[in-house]
Amino acid sequence: MTEQPSTDPASTEPASTLEGVDDAVRAELAGLRQSIDNIDAAVVHMLAERFKATQRVGRLKAEHKLPAADPTRERDQIERLRELAAGAHLDPVFAEKFLNFIIAEVIRHHEAIARS
Repeated sequence: MTEQPSTDPASTEPASTLEGVDDAVRAELAGLRQSIDNIDAAVVHMLAERFKATQRVGRLKAEHKLPAADPTRERDQIERLRELAAGAHLDPVFAEKFLNFIIAEVIRHHEAIARS
């Protein structure tokens, strides 16, 4: 007989980790994990929308022979994101690293568009 996969989000924990854990704690863990999963999905969809917009920017830059990178805009965006992060009680250093990663990917896309 094969075991059916569990539908309990907390069941992704190894059994030994949750042995003896109160049912209320398991339920709270499952609820929190569901919230995290929902947030992750929203982040992915928001990033997809952001990249759709930056692809349009890349095409416009390529059509008008503008450089792929815009250091002034990038600096302003990083500063703005750091301020937003601080206001949201998120580590501004983390936010800056995250945005730098995104900016590098956007520039890579813009360069590829300009070559095509």
